[in-house]
Formats: sequence, structure tokens, C-alpha cells
Amino acid sequence: MSQTSAQGNIFDAAILKRILRQVGPYSGMFRLTGALVVLLSAIVWVRPALTGFAVDAYVADVPADEMTGFKGWLRSLADEWYSSNAEGLLYTFLIVAAFLIVEAVLQFYQTYLANWVAQSVTLDMRSQLYTHILRFKLKHFDKHPVGSFVTRLVSDIDGIAEIFSNGILSVIGDVLKLVVVIGYMLYTDWQLTLIVLSPIPVLLIATRIFQKAIKKAFVQVRNEVNRINVFVQEHVTGMNIVQIFHREHREKERFEKINREHRDANIRSIWAFSIFFPLVELLSAASVALLLWWGMRVASSGTVSLGTILEFILYVFMLYRPIRQLADRFNVLQMGIVNAERVFRMFDTEERIADEGHTHLPALLGSIKFQNVWFAYNEEDWVLKDISFEVKEGETVAFVGATGAGKSSVINLLSRFYEFQKGTISVDGTDIHDLTLSTVRENVAVVLQDVFLFSDTIHNNVTLYNPEITREKVIEAAQAVGAHEYIERLPGGYEYNVRERGGMLSVGQRQLLAFMRAYVYEPTILVLDEATSSIDTESEQLIQRATDRLTEGRTSIVIAHRLSTIQKADRIIVLDKGKIVQQGSHQSLLAEEGPYKRLYDLQFA
Repeated sequence: MSQTSAQGNIFDAAILKRILRQVGPYSGMFRLTGALVVLLSAIVWVRPALTGFAVDAYVADVPADEMTGFKGWLRSLADEWYSSNAEGLLYTFLIVAAFLIVEAVLQFYQTYLANWVAQSVTLDMRSQLYTHILRFKLKHFDKHPVGSFVTRLVSDIDGIAEIFSNGILSVIGDVLKLVVVIGYMLYTDWQLTLIVLSPIPVLLIATRIFQKAIKKAFVQVRNEVNRINVFVQEHVTGMNIVQIFHREHREKERFEKINREHRDANIRSIWAFSIFFPLVELLSAASVALLLWWGMRVASSGTVSLGTILEFILYVFMLYRPIRQLADRFNVLQMGIVNAERVFRMFDTEERIADEGHTHLPALLGSIKFQNVWFAYNEEDWVLKDISFEVKEGETVAFVGATGAGKSSVINLLSRFYEFQKGTISVDGTDIHDLTLSTVRENVAVVLQDVFLFSDTIHNNVTLYNPEITREKVIEAAQAVGAHEYIERLPGGYEYNVRERGGMLSVGQRQLLAFMRAYVYEPTILVLDEATSSIDTESEQLIQRATDRLTEGRTSIVIAHRLSTIQKADRIIVLDKGKIVQQGSHQSLLAEEGPYKRLYDLQFA
């Protein structure tokens, strides 16, 4: 997830090989595209050769016995078919036109198939990467901004698609065209070919310098794109904070700074283009000038014909066009490799909870036991220290304590969002590591303080697209938690779109939807993480009734700052700095002079 380095080889063979392995399911189409590329490259010399032949045979009227090689073979055929120069000229150019049409059709299919393969590979890679990200530990998301994940999933994978649509096969095709054209030119007149190719060494040196410059520039461009994505994602999401504290002007300045750096990175890449492309044009003009100078010198002696000079002029443009295109293709390929390096680095990130359990149970009974559990988010900065407690089946246990005491860490470990370092956690007498992740996650439902809703309907936010949960079940859940009436008053009722993060609903309404989620999934173990800490008194009463309904008959763990919401709990555990300092019922804890009584007196004084 770190920014890409600009060091290393221009082409990383290992990454390129790994990219090509993604073609696997579409190898047939990829090979067909490659065959079309080879065929197009193999016939690229034909049209200029036919044009040169037509000029020599039917315009300059070169005698048949002076024409050798390909032209001589064509002349022998033409003498049998055509009775006049005008007829021969007409039919030769009709053949040229036919070749042009054939090349256009082949080019169409080659372009279409290359893009089809590219989009298919993109589809697979994006799905695979998203699936991979879904399995990351929550700790990994804590350490990396959301915008980085968006960049990898969207723009970086689109860059990899360009490797197939406009990269590797196009590079191979351009190289083959160069080989075929130069080969035929040497076959036709090697001396004239060497004159034409004399500027090429200068071009090769310039291309090498260009490659190195553009490599560094493209890495900088990708890094700046990532910075913009991260900034925009975070600040649009937190726009209320920006506006509440009147920081619009300052955030505008920060964005303009990042935007300028993005512009500068792009300008550095454009600078390389602006030097290289005019140089290519200059060298191609030099080749044509040398060709005309040498050709006119020897044309008078009859060793080089007018048609050959015209033919070579066409070949010069054919030579430099692929060379210039090679630079473009190289840029695409280079950018794709930079993108692939970043994407594969994320693929190679093994930040997932190990699912090595062999016991899968469709339903748990709900007994929980923590024994000598130590846990730290970072190295040995312990959040939980030697925690031991037991929750019996169907029992409701509440955790209280100051912020940072470790309450939320308990449920994070129970749901296996994070891994603890020491001790054991068991459910129904089975070590939690021996249970499959699906067993744990399907039987534990968590209602968080900060409810996350997707930009979708109420029904879909409750069911999370589970087809087994019917509308009747959703309505039953709404009636159980006291949300049915307010949902019915919304436009569209259960089909009402709550918009991004549920922005169209109040905090209390969002919390009730979270309770409905837990209700419809019928968990064995219910966890309520400060579910009433941010709502008004009326909503708290609704949620308290919903809590009573949900916790009835199932194991429940309740984390709360408001002690009024946990007085009915079977047992209350008080945490302080990662340790259990008290536990017992509400009345028994009040009878003691300890942390719980002090918290109670502070809240109800």
C-alpha cells in the first residue's frame, strides 16, 4: 500500500509474467489476437511494394528484363493479364485498395478482440481483488486510507487492462512490422536501406533516455493520483467536520497543493513526450532527405528506379510510425506494469484472520469463556491484560468502564475481527480457533454505536441482500423494535433509499435499523456496543424495548456508558485499563464502594 518506487528495471519480467497468467481463461482469444497481429505485420510491406511496382512498370515504363525479385515476378504475371499500361495501373491500384480493406478488417478484429480480452481480465482481477480485500483484518483498514483501496480497485486495474488492449500485443506487432519492413528493404536494395537507416542509432539512444525518464514520471503520476483519491475520499466523507469548524479555506489550500503536485507530475511526463516526438519527426525527415539525396544521385545511372525511391519513402514513414507508436505503446506498458506492481502488492498482502478451524456448526448454544486473554493492537501495548470471565448460555452480561478500558476489544476478539496474543477464548466449550470463521460470524451479531448504512433501500440495508430473508420477516423485525410506523411514513416505505451512510435518517432511526438487522439474522450471541450512547431519550426508550426483545432467550453482551440501560443485566463486569476490577449484579455492585458505584453516582447525581 506504500507509494511505488521509481527504482528498478524499466520492465519487470516477473510482474509481466504474472500479468500474462491472468489471461488463462481467455488464452484462445488472446492467441487469436496474437495471430492477427502477426498476420497484419507480415503483409505490411505489400502495399508500398505494389505502389513502387506500379510506378516502375506502368508510369516510368521500366523494361521487364530490368525488373528483378518481387517486381520481376509481378511483371511476369502482369504481362499475361494486362494488355496496356493504363489497364495494369488500374488493376494494380485496385489490388492495393483490396489489401487496404483487408488490413482494415483485420485491424478491426484485432482491436476488438484485444479490448475484449482486456476487459475480461479486468473483470476477473477486480473481482478477485475485491474478494481478497473482503478478507482483510480490520487492523489493515485501520492502517490504510480508504482512497488507496479505491485507487487499486479502479484506476490501477484499468491501467492493467491497457496492457492487453494497447500494450504488449501492439508492441510485438510494431516490432514485427519493423523487422518485416527492414528485411524487405534490405532484400530490395541493401545500400539504399543502410542510407535510410543511418539516423536510427540516434533514435535508439534517444528512446533509451526517454524510457528512463518516462518510467520515473509515471511512477510519480500514479503516486499523485493515489494522494488525490485519498484526500477527496476522506474530506468528502468528513465534510461536516470541515464546515462545522469553518475549515473550507484551509482544506481548499491543501487540495490545491496536492492538485498542483499532480499537475507537475503530469507535466514532467509530457515534457519527455514533447522532446521525443519532435525528435522522431526530425529523424524521419532526415531519412527521407538522405533517401532523396542518394536516390537522385544513382537514379541517373539506372541502378535505382523511380518506383523504388517512392517505395522507400513509403517505407520510411512505415518505419518511423511504428517507432513513434512504440514509444506510446511503451508508455502504456510501463504504466500498466507500475499499476500491476501496486495491485499485486495488495494481492500479496496476507492481512487476514486465519480460518484454520475444522468445526462448522450451523448453530451455537451461546456459552462464552475468556481465560487469561491478553490482547494488543500494536506489539505489546496491551489493551486487555489477563482477562478471564464466563458467560453462560442465555445470560446477559454488561461491560462498563472508562473510554479505553478495553470494552470494545472484548467483542472484537469474540467476533474474530482481531487476533489475541495470549490465552484462550472458547464458545460452547470449543476453542474459537477450532471453529470456522463462518460459524463464528453467522452466530454472533453486533450492533455498533456508529451504524453504517449503504446507499440503498431500507429493506436491502436490513437484509444485506440475503434472499432467505423475506419482506414479512423485515416487517416483523420493524414491529418488534418499534420502527414499523416511522418506516411506513417514509416515501416508498421499506423501499425508501437512505442515501450514503444513511444520511436521510436520524441517529435513532439508523440505530433501529441496526437492531432490525440483528433481529432478522437471529444470532445465537448478540453484542450491543454502546448502542444507545448517541441518541435521544425517546429513541433510547424504543431501543431499550428492542434490546429486551432481542436479548430474550439468547446470550447477550452489552457495552454501555449509560448505566440505566444495563441494570437488568444478569452480571456487570467493570473494566479499568484492560483489567477486570469488579463484577456482579447491579445491586451488588452498588452495595460496594468501588468503580461502578462511582460511575453510577457521577451519572445520577
